[in-house]
Amino acid sequence: MEVQENTKTTYTLTEFQAACKAKCPRCRRGDLFANKMYGFKSQIMLDRCPHCNLKYEREPGFYYVSMFVSYALNVAEMVTLSVAIYILSGTENPYIYMGILFLSIFALSPFNFRYSRVILLYWLTPGLKFNPEKAKDFPLIQPDEK
Repeated sequence: MEVQENTKTTYTLTEFQAACKAKCPRCRRGDLFANKMYGFKSQIMLDRCPHCNLKYEREPGFYYVSMFVSYALNVAEMVTLSVAIYILSGTENPYIYMGILFLSIFALSPFNFRYSRVILLYWLTPGLKFNPEKAKDFPLIQPDEK
């Protein structure tokens, strides 16, 4: 998608690309998180978009809904992995399933934390849509400035 202003062209990401890169849903330029998904520090979600100043937490308790999204991601991952274990190994030993599933849940928890919030902001929040005007390169006027 292209947004043109005079001779300057700003290229923006598609909705899916921006969601995969955890960018702001309104401008698709600013980051949602301050650090990487996997690391020794816990993930830190920014309060506002550094580019368009969108407040990510729409209301108090907004991210409680992301727990349900994370639960759905966990169930989908466990079912997929269980079927894959059965097809690849053919075993019915419950200890093998439990060990592999617990390790995968632990390994995928940073992914589920991050993308449950991304899914909530991009596709489950009414009224939050991409605004091409906010994606431009010019500096925006902050709310307390005139």
